[in-house]
Amino acid sequence: MHRFTRIVICAVLTFGVVTAAFAAPTQMRRMFNAAQKIDLKRVSDYLNSVHTLKGSFVQVNPDGSLWEGMMYLSKPGKMRFEYKPPSPHLIVADGSTLTVEDRKLKTVDRFPLIGSPLALLLSDDIDLTTYSHITSVKHQPGMLLVSASAASGGTHGDIVITFSDPGLELRQWEIVDSEGYKTTVVLNDLQIGVALSPDLFVMRASATPRKSQN
Repeated sequence: MHRFTRIVICAVLTFGVVTAAFAAPTQMRRMFNAAQKIDLKRVSDYLNSVHTLKGSFVQVNPDGSLWEGMMYLSKPGKMRFEYKPPSPHLIVADGSTLTVEDRKLKTVDRFPLIGSPLALLLSDDIDLTTYSHITSVKHQPGMLLVSASAASGGTHGDIVITFSDPGLELRQWEIVDSEGYKTTVVLNDLQIGVALSPDLFVMRASATPRKSQN
């Protein structure tokens, strides 16, 4: 898979790690104090309150290049990351499959949504207090940072998800992969509870399909 296609997939799948791991929920291994547990519950409640979402994003790639675009989310199971040129990528989750289109290479890669971290995000019942891969919960002025370390399906990374606080709202996420490459996605102008067209979550055939990835 092309290096930058991997970057795109990594950046988007990391959004699923807002739920805190690339793994099924288990008993927390790290001891958090009462205030931190309350923060994780607050974040869970916020994520569960989001059923549709629309906003713009800026993706900072490991080489310093910037990609921009729009993201759309509709629970359960649907998401769209629409990159502006010069990025040739379009990513759509239709409820069962995550599809990555590269218009430059004229290819389409498909991944099963079930079992992916993205599927967790797109569910309506998230509880971060049950995830074992969360490593820290920290406050900075005006921000709440939730960190996780994860590995599954060949994807490895340390993740930091940033929320505004008070008035919780997802602001950005950052991942450093096993090779030390850092990718940051910054969100802007989020609109929650907006009406979204079902057509946003349909990938139109415009490239050559490749074998589904497992």
